[in-house]
Amino acid sequence: MNKPDLASNFRHTLTTRGLAVITLLACLFVSGQTLQAAEWHNLTPLKSRRADVERELGKPVGGETANGALNFKVAGGMVTVTFVTAKFAQAKKLSPEVEGTVLLIVLQHEKSSDTPESINLVNKSGFTREEKGVMNVYTNQRDGITYTFFNGRLKTTRYAPSADQLGGSNGLKSVL
Repeated sequence: MNKPDLASNFRHTLTTRGLAVITLLACLFVSGQTLQAAEWHNLTPLKSRRADVERELGKPVGGETANGALNFKVAGGMVTVTFVTAKFAQAKKLSPEVEGTVLLIVLQHEKSSDTPESINLVNKSGFTREEKGVMNVYTNQRDGITYTFFNGRLKTTRYAPSADQLGGSNGLKSVL
C-alpha cells in the first residue's frame, strides 16, 4: 500500500468516526432533556407548589375548594389551580415528591376576542383539533396545553402535565 492510500484511508476513518461521535452526542443531548409541561405565569405542572401559586397569583378567592383547588381572579377571567394528591400520584405511578405540586391550571376567559386563527392554532404542528358542534378543542399532548373555543372565541386554556410526564399518550385526557 502506498502512502497516499494510507493517508486517504486514515482521513476517511477519522471523518466517519467523527460523524458517528457527533451523532451519538446529539442523540444523548436530545434524549437527556427533561420533558416538561408548558408553564403559565411561572407556574409549571408537576413542579410548582401552592406557595409558588400564591406568590404569583395572590390570595385565592373564597379559599380552598372541597377538592383542594384554588380559584383566583385575574385580568380577563378566573384561574383554577388543582394539585396532585397522593392517590393520583400513586395511580399514575409518579414519584411521591410530586404530591402537592400543581396538577392543572385552568384559565376561564370571560370576554376573550381570541380565535384559533388569531393565536395561530389552525396549522400549528403538534395540535389536534376536535369539533363538537359550536365548540372546538385544540390539544397539544406533548406540551400539556388545551384551548377550548365556543362559537369561535377562546373560553378556556388548560395547562396540564405533558403526556410523557404522565406515562403515555392519554396523559392529558386522564387529568381532565
